[in-house]
Amino acid sequence: MSIPLHLGVRAHDFTQVPLHELIEKIKSYHFAHIQFALKKSFPDSAPSLTAISPGTASYYGNAFRQAGIQIAVLGCYVNIVDTDPQKRAQALAAFSTHLRLARDFGANLVGTETGTVGVGFTTDNFTEEAFQEVITSVKAMVAEAEHFGVTVGIEAGHHHPLYTASLTRRLLDEFSSNNLQIILDCANLMSPTNYLHQEAIITEALKLLGDRIAIIHLKDFIVQDGAIKIVPVGQGWLEFEPILRYMKYERPHIQGILESTPESHLGESIAFLQGIYEEV
Repeated sequence: MSIPLHLGVRAHDFTQVPLHELIEKIKSYHFAHIQFALKKSFPDSAPSLTAISPGTASYYGNAFRQAGIQIAVLGCYVNIVDTDPQKRAQALAAFSTHLRLARDFGANLVGTETGTVGVGFTTDNFTEEAFQEVITSVKAMVAEAEHFGVTVGIEAGHHHPLYTASLTRRLLDEFSSNNLQIILDCANLMSPTNYLHQEAIITEALKLLGDRIAIIHLKDFIVQDGAIKIVPVGQGWLEFEPILRYMKYERPHIQGILESTPESHLGESIAFLQGIYEEV
């Protein structure tokens, strides 16, 4: 019996629509799981990321649960390496709030990228000092996750202090706790200078991070005017074969989440991924 491909979607890629409409849209594409960032989908329910109440979490968690939709990733994308101590403290407090309420949402994993030590692109992100700041914040986040029995999901990003698979492996090696897992987005590892070697980069990431990968993000890219540009899945240059092979044979039933694919392109993107999955 062949293992099915488990696809989900970021809820806010459907834009801000009423909850009942969002649920119907998710179900219409037969998605059984989502990545849910409350502030992005329903900003009125989250005046601030630390103001989310257990009642708010239960309200949305119960609605998705009753519809047969799992929150695979509770999104809390904050800047955990902000150089402003007050802003960094606020970011970690927001993440802590999501860890505390994860079970009320019906989620086991709270996800974020690392953020940036500056505004916009800065080479300061590519220093050992910046990486050490990541470790400092993640240490606090993992301790909190262990307390609540949930998981921190960290995602590498090309312009962030965590920008390669080898650095991500270094981060994992700093923590023996399995409450730290990886959200792998292979498009985030691509740059205008390395994308021609992407098969080797993807293969290395899958090997180095292995069974510490909790979720796979699926998005696509091209290079335009010397910069990475995100495009709907199937319309870019990302080589999905090794990713889908890993999902099918090495981590059966692992959840994949379509990202940055507008609703108008979802049908063809799903068919594109399904076609490759069946062939690998």
